[in-house]
Amino acid sequence: MARYEVNPDAVARCRELIEARQYVLDSDWGDVQPGAEAQNSFLRDHDWEEYAAWHLGLTAGAKDGTKARYAFVYGDFRRVHRTALIASVYRASEWRHKQVELAAHDLLQELDRRAGIA
Repeated sequence: MARYEVNPDAVARCRELIEARQYVLDSDWGDVQPGAEAQNSFLRDHDWEEYAAWHLGLTAGAKDGTKARYAFVYGDFRRVHRTALIASVYRASEWRHKQVELAAHDLLQELDRRAGIA
């Protein structure tokens, strides 16, 4: 099983987007999460550093500048999706990636406070 580290740049970027109210509260993450074509399209116009900033996890041992390096996407390359954070908490928890789970959980709580949910 892959091991993941928290991507501190992505956590910071997600916080910036939440503060700027660049989020979606209700979405079907299975339908709106970026698939391969959306990822490739984003990478045609952006560098790997920008791509990485959308992923809360870094795959240990994978090389920078490859899709395999980045995991736990939290948005659609424009906005944070609350359902993406929920999915990240769930998936990280399920596979015992505790640090990613906690980072996603903290961001979810921050988004909920900002949105007036909590």
